[in-house]
Amino acid sequence: MKSAILATTISAIFALSGCAGQSHTSQASHPSTSKALSNTAVNIEAGKDYHSFSNPEQIRVTHLALDLDVNFDKKIISGDVELSVKRMQEGNNTLILDTRDLTIKGVTVNGMPVPYSLGKADSFLGAPLTITVPEGADKVTVSYHTSPQASGVQWLTPAQTAGKQHPFLFTQSQAIHARSFMPLQDSPQVRVTYNATVHTPKELLAVMSASNDPDTARDGVYEFTMPQPIPAYLIALAVGDLKFKPMGKRTGVYAEPALLDAAADEFADTESMLEVTEKTYGPYRWDRYDLLILPPSFPFGGMENPRLSFITPTVIAGDKSLVSLIAHELAHSWSGNTVTNATWRDLWLNEGFTTYLTYRIMQMVYGDDRYNMEAVLGRQDLQADIDALPEDDQILAIDLRGRDPDAVFSNIPYEKGALFLRELEQKVGRENFDKFLLHYFEHFAFQSITTDQFMAYLNETLLTDYADKLSADRIHQWIFEPGIPKGAPVPHSNAFKIVDDARSQWLNGEIEAKAIDADDWVVHQWLYFLNNMPESLTQEQLAELDAAFDLTESKNNEIAHSWLLMAVENWYKPALPRVHSYLVSIGRNKLVKPIYKALSQTPKGKILAQKAFAEAKPGYHPLTVKANEGFVE
Repeated sequence: MKSAILATTISAIFALSGCAGQSHTSQASHPSTSKALSNTAVNIEAGKDYHSFSNPEQIRVTHLALDLDVNFDKKIISGDVELSVKRMQEGNNTLILDTRDLTIKGVTVNGMPVPYSLGKADSFLGAPLTITVPEGADKVTVSYHTSPQASGVQWLTPAQTAGKQHPFLFTQSQAIHARSFMPLQDSPQVRVTYNATVHTPKELLAVMSASNDPDTARDGVYEFTMPQPIPAYLIALAVGDLKFKPMGKRTGVYAEPALLDAAADEFADTESMLEVTEKTYGPYRWDRYDLLILPPSFPFGGMENPRLSFITPTVIAGDKSLVSLIAHELAHSWSGNTVTNATWRDLWLNEGFTTYLTYRIMQMVYGDDRYNMEAVLGRQDLQADIDALPEDDQILAIDLRGRDPDAVFSNIPYEKGALFLRELEQKVGRENFDKFLLHYFEHFAFQSITTDQFMAYLNETLLTDYADKLSADRIHQWIFEPGIPKGAPVPHSNAFKIVDDARSQWLNGEIEAKAIDADDWVVHQWLYFLNNMPESLTQEQLAELDAAFDLTESKNNEIAHSWLLMAVENWYKPALPRVHSYLVSIGRNKLVKPIYKALSQTPKGKILAQKAFAEAKPGYHPLTVKANEGFVE
């Protein structure tokens, strides 16, 4: 089977590389009440954030008040942030914030300067900002501006947008990039409320992961409020030539005018997704759920910023075949945004639960066939990463000490986490497991929790209620051991049998490609057909497939990805111009990184990769550049 990343799986593939670093944040863990459900990673302190310099256990930030100016000419965000703080230890007057490439212009309390120092910068953690907070003071104001190269901010020229008339700005905070556009305690265990005033050119609209008024006047001054406490990685801002179109009473879409109608049509089922999720897993706690369609350079499929998910335009396929991404970002409103991982080691608590919920939402809205097909593709994606990753990176509760937390994003927290929950569901019954999840989301609402806390809760609930069906040792194996446990669920789809039969008959020379009856195939069947081809195909076979199905010119970004990867691996020359245009037209890492990696395996491929990367780099997000530049060196 090909090891390519399959295209319409539920998981959002980030696939970023790691570095080294350390941190000083800690939090008391909740020890498990079962010996087998214990943290076995050597010397890891559960709840300690190894990727933040901040000290919330001593003095904690609880609210941010932002007043920001967006300067497209200088490519900087400047202004003030007033941080409300709470002393967790009596007498502590030292506040430590995370920063990266920020210029600090001053720190004040009640308008009076206070002592501060900016520490030595780490390669990816940034630098600690240490502030002396006078006794009795509970608010600190930092004046600052960002760097034009801020890792969490992308500035796009008019030419890089759909409308070609106005510039565009968007931020991306996950995992630890919020510190590149504001000084704060950049740890997922620190939850804050915030309000903001954002100043922009008058012809542009600003939106945030907060209360957005669809009818707001476009006057260059925009006010936002986020009343629910959220972690730093969910703070987000975008500015551009944006219009709004409603899709339901609580849902709508923001996009550039050229994309607005297509996006609203593609994602018209968002309100239905929201309603079925509420019925099963409890109330939606965030008021509205809107989508923001970003330019093609957005490095991810989607980002679950509360109230306003950021979405790649690459999923606008015209047939709703890729909307599992919307279900995924919506599901985060329960698993991730409401119940959050306390550290990046615990990411699987976000992504595994969300991926499981995504499958269920897709089943409730689109039926069993689609549920089964997407589950099979997800299982194959997981196996591809199990085959490719070292054992230490196959563990749900991963050890990320000394590494860039972006390294955590693979199919392991997504698909392995979801498969683990699917096994729990099958053992205790779907109705019982849904009840467990409903209570879980209620019990931990607006908290950031560790793997150990989850295991303690599991021990007190499912392991107690279903002691005859569940094993603590088995759960320990899922969370702390590499690979997929023997006997794990294996999804099956009858819709793929005809695809297997057609592929086998064609490979065996029994039929020609043009004789394959694929008129009624859905996108998932096409992906299953392509991604399960042998590693090597002849030029004649590739040409026959291309002639029969016009794969090189496919308008579906996911099908094109799978085909072009196959073309690169077999050096099918007629597709190489499309490989180049594909790489320079989108920046979604899930789609471009596997192609760059495949090109880098041969000298002639590397030449093509270098040419495409050089042309595309000015429009790529910093995270896309970081993820792929090693392939073109």
